[in-house]
Amino acid sequence: MLTRDTLSRGRLAAALAVIALALCLALAGVAIAGSTGQLLVVEDIETGDRYITHPVDDGSTVALAYTHSVEKTPVYDEYRVEDETLVNTRMEFESYGWGLPSRVNVTNVNGTFVYDPPEPITTLEELSVSPGRIASHTLIVEDQQYDLVAETNATDVRIHVEHRTLTDALT
Repeated sequence: MLTRDTLSRGRLAAALAVIALALCLALAGVAIAGSTGQLLVVEDIETGDRYITHPVDDGSTVALAYTHSVEKTPVYDEYRVEDETLVNTRMEFESYGWGLPSRVNVTNVNGTFVYDPPEPITTLEELSVSPGRIASHTLIVEDQQYDLVAETNATDVRIHVEHRTLTDALT
């Protein structure tokens, strides 16, 4: 026999179940949206289309290797990931040319000028690159190399670090 008490307890149990379900869904949403590390992103400057995404951590090395457009000599430009920034930590080049440091102390190692500053020279939130077919821009993330010209069809890109969500990690 159903009584008023039985109906009230049933409604209370149903209400508690709905509240528990809503709480679980909210927590799942936070977990999915929560940060699970960092991601290096190479995207089209104009459209935002992503060409490359690569997981990184604080301390990861990111570098650009290319041939200088005027000097026609190799350049290696190295960065370290720090939170959501790229910190320029080293440059190697074989001749002085536009865009290369000319007023800093360098070491000559087997004909290559090496600028290894005691403190970072530049900290960037993003790096703009125009991958060139003659320059043959290569992006190096730790041990992985990407041909930026082929990956982007020589389209201007922006390279930056962002926090990665669980959704990013799962897709």
